[in-house]
Amino acid sequence: MPVLYDRLLKLKEMFNSKFGSIPKFYVRAPGRVNIIGEHIDYCGYSVLPMAVEQDMLIAVEPVKTHTLQLANTNPLYPDFSTSANNVQIDKTKPLWHNYFLCGFKGIQEHFGLSDLTGMNCLVDGNIPPSSGLSSSSALVCCAGLVTLTVLGMNLSKVELAEICTKSERYIGTEGGGMDQSISFLAEEGTAKLIEFSPLRATDVKLPSGAVFVIAHSCVEMNKAATSHFNIRVMECRLAAKLLAKSKSLPWDKVLRLEEVQARLRVSLEEMLLITEDALHPEPYSPEEVCSCLGISLQELRTQILSPNTQDVLIFKLYQRAKHVYSEAARVLQFKKICEEAPDNMVQLLGELMNQSHVSCRDMYECSCPELDQLVDICRKFGAQGSRLTGAGWGGCTVSIVPADKLPSFLANVHEAYYQRSDRSLAPEKQSLFATKPGGENQISALTTSGLPRKQTNSNN
Repeated sequence: MPVLYDRLLKLKEMFNSKFGSIPKFYVRAPGRVNIIGEHIDYCGYSVLPMAVEQDMLIAVEPVKTHTLQLANTNPLYPDFSTSANNVQIDKTKPLWHNYFLCGFKGIQEHFGLSDLTGMNCLVDGNIPPSSGLSSSSALVCCAGLVTLTVLGMNLSKVELAEICTKSERYIGTEGGGMDQSISFLAEEGTAKLIEFSPLRATDVKLPSGAVFVIAHSCVEMNKAATSHFNIRVMECRLAAKLLAKSKSLPWDKVLRLEEVQARLRVSLEEMLLITEDALHPEPYSPEEVCSCLGISLQELRTQILSPNTQDVLIFKLYQRAKHVYSEAARVLQFKKICEEAPDNMVQLLGELMNQSHVSCRDMYECSCPELDQLVDICRKFGAQGSRLTGAGWGGCTVSIVPADKLPSFLANVHEAYYQRSDRSLAPEKQSLFATKPGGENQISALTTSGLPRKQTNSNN
């Protein structure tokens, strides 16, 4: 782990320079790339991510005061301090420190604690921000583990993932739990099928003759800074309720599209047919939704919609449900192909990834021109499949590339996308790298033992 070792040494020195003391321990949590299964975790469906080597790393020192002091190695992110016993999270401003506070508050509330010790924390991250590789969730997970370690408490990885999933909603994002789950449950050498209710992870062995390549579109999208993400969550919620109503199910109890399928006990393919019958492709107005459900506009806004979606004028319910049910089926097909490992495995997996991107682009409308261009370039230069990954509207693509084509693929994509445009003006956002499942990815709390004692006042 030589690169991580070097980062720890540098972080230790910066911490000493910043706080005048030595960190007592370090915590790290990886980012992730979602190979397939986009925007379906919050609908109750399985997803198929793997951790990446880029991560969040935090150096920590508990202090006797009740002050929480946060600093970042990146000068773009200003210092922040607050009382550990009066944590306030501003949903209107997705500032970096608020993600740390989400993890901190989640653990605090889980144990019902009111008198918390303070701590000094220095954060270092090398996950490209707002790239769809889950930098924000990795910070929430890291902060949750930091807080747990300072308190001397113990939780299972599954419990931690569930707490961090809930606590990230303090910042206003109605996410589903994939990011936090893979950050905690990732293992070396394997992707994971993450299932929900109850949360569990199953190994998925990826083809040995191919690599997954992540490419940044250079368009940043912070999902907490816009309402795009939460609008999709609400459209899926409304689609679930209208589908349930059409089948005489107790629609007021239904929140997720998976619940409709589970109650009807039918296949995903049958759910696609039911969607065709029950919903129309034309957008729904709030008034039409209310008419279908037999409720008032006031009830719709206060009892179903989230605060930042109450003024939305159209809901595309048919398109969102079609994407979710078809994408959920693609995830299961992907896992099945990985298990059966036919000779044309890479081609088949690539086709599923291509179908996923088309659905994200056309039915879920979470792509953007740059992502579409990047996907086309990746396919042109040898990717068997390529798709947006993460929330979308910017961020990264993930491509499956035969291993023997990797060097030429990387060179050609770099030239075609990053050099032949003004994107060359933003080298800090350029990111094109091959990744393999797991790597040195397990989330961990690291002690300082074994680090060289460069400072004379070191006592660890």
